[in-house]
Amino acid sequence: MKTKTPYMNIYNVLKLNRFIVLTVVIGAVLTCVVSVWSVTTLHKETINSAFMVNTKGSVIPLKLVDQKENLEVESLSHLELFHSYFYNMDASNYEKHLKKALWLGNSTIDALYRQKKADGVYNRLLQYSLVQKVVSIKSVLDLQEEPYKFETLTIFEVNRGTITDTYELKTSGNLIHVDRHFPNNTHGLLITNFFENSLRKLENSKNE
Repeated sequence: MKTKTPYMNIYNVLKLNRFIVLTVVIGAVLTCVVSVWSVTTLHKETINSAFMVNTKGSVIPLKLVDQKENLEVESLSHLELFHSYFYNMDASNYEKHLKKALWLGNSTIDALYRQKKADGVYNRLLQYSLVQKVVSIKSVLDLQEEPYKFETLTIFEVNRGTITDTYELKTSGNLIHVDRHFPNNTHGLLITNFFENSLRKLENSKNE
């Protein structure tokens, strides 16, 4: 008959301790894996979501649509807004419109404005009470990489009192991202390298 010795008790204790240690280690590893997976999943959901606060102060999650589609919509809207402000004017609003237009582009826009001013464009607007009205704005974008290239075709009319002349203006440039500035630059885009490529008079003038 075998008798129990203190060494056998120590062996059993060591086996129990090893089992406990292994259990704790495996549990810790599983906890870390689950935590990393949860944080990664939450991060992905967060970057694909936006939040807004309604009039009652409640936070409402908004699922963002495809980023490329958002960029195209905002870019087209930004270009339309700029061309409307820069080319749609009369004696009563041209200063206000130009001030808003300058927020949407960089120094190339300011240089063009100064050139037009030096050429007497705005003086003639005041002197002859001209009304320049944008009829349509159509832009083509290349969103493959930033800066994003664009070309815009703007049709506008110049009312000279008894005569209305129609013009076709082709412009081009680039778009880059900047911080959104409410309400001056809500799309967070800036026009750079802006250039007036061509201007021609269309043969559909109106005589009153």
